[in-house]
Amino acid sequence: MVIKTAELEALYGITSKLPESTLPEIAFAGKSNVGKSSLINGLLNRKALARTSSAPGKTQTINFYNINKELYFVDLPGYGYAKVSQEVRAKWGKMIERYLQKSTQLRLIFLLIDIRHDPGANDKQMYEWVVANGFTPVIIATKLDKINRSQTLKNVKAIRTVLGADKNTTIIPFSAVTKQGSEEIWKIIEEAII
Repeated sequence: MVIKTAELEALYGITSKLPESTLPEIAFAGKSNVGKSSLINGLLNRKALARTSSAPGKTQTINFYNINKELYFVDLPGYGYAKVSQEVRAKWGKMIERYLQKSTQLRLIFLLIDIRHDPGANDKQMYEWVVANGFTPVIIATKLDKINRSQTLKNVKAIRTVLGADKNTTIIPFSAVTKQGSEEIWKIIEEAII
């Protein structure tokens, strides 16, 4: 897909009503600091459309990015961030849950997992929750450039095993630095929005 326009169109917080969208939506979920903003920027060839931060837990709203007036990238708040109170985390969880259950245009969910580490309890919970809601998430194993190439297959296999994902679940290793994985991700997005 040729990116002509990409803009942050709407932010939805804990008390906001979700937009009445007529465009297909692609959601991005993952732990705080897993590289969601870097992935979104990388896919859109933008440097700072989605705000990256060295401080995790920065995205506290559901952010809708309008791409070419054809689809939305929906950036969900990062989960599992320890410095946020239990109460705020519970509200974020409800907000994400409400979006995933109520969106009529949601076509695809990408679940981002850091390829350097086995998925944590929060990742497993999110994966199971997405599956329980009738979606088959595509796993993006981020930060590929931070491991040796020889570790890739072993780490991808560990992600699949820990999540309990079946062999049909797509796992794409991705690097925001080299953009490896971008073409595969776009192919899946384009198939989902037809």
